[in-house]
Amino acid sequence: MNYLEFKEIRKKLNMKQADIAKSIGVGTRAVQYWEKGERKIPETTAYFVTNLLHNQEKKQHEDSASPVVFSDLKIMNVPLANQYAQAGYLSRFADEEYIESLPTIPFTDDVEHRGEYMCFEVRGDSMDNGSYESYLEGDIILCRNIRQDYWMSKLHYDKWDFVIVHKEKGILVKRIINHDVENGIITLHSLNEYYEDFEIHLKDVAKLFNIISTRRKNNRR
Repeated sequence: MNYLEFKEIRKKLNMKQADIAKSIGVGTRAVQYWEKGERKIPETTAYFVTNLLHNQEKKQHEDSASPVVFSDLKIMNVPLANQYAQAGYLSRFADEEYIESLPTIPFTDDVEHRGEYMCFEVRGDSMDNGSYESYLEGDIILCRNIRQDYWMSKLHYDKWDFVIVHKEKGILVKRIINHDVENGIITLHSLNEYYEDFEIHLKDVAKLFNIISTRRKNNRR
């Protein structure tokens, strides 16, 4: 989607820049950048605003239909570090203004999970072994931050897969197969057997996330 198409959809929705920014969970500044053509419009944002327009048009043609009210449904808009934004995220993960400028993806609020959330777009094939456990390139993974004070005790790596934000190696989607608590070393494993296991020290890790769920396009296996 280019900036002209985005602007046209916003006008059809009868929304101001601040209105559409709020609806998709970004700052108004991000919308201004997009409409000036100064920044690429993320695919997830394009998909979301197109759906907004589709749903509005559909509603206009269903005058006889009774509205469905989801009064108890809670939605949380989670920032997305897609493939284009991951380099920026590595250097600005602590910058609240930058995080607010990222596109977001709506999720229903699961009361069992509290804390800080991020979404990442999977890159490469290191976690693809052809099984149902695979994470495919382009998948969107919902992650919950693990506070650093929890790194000092044994990680629950038998239950979760992880996103590791490494200060040099970048954003890694991996399985942890060992945690040497005394020395602060974790062993990372790829599902794709082409990639070898390797160790990293937690002092070189900026952020550590549990992978909570995965979203995949319908036309993918």
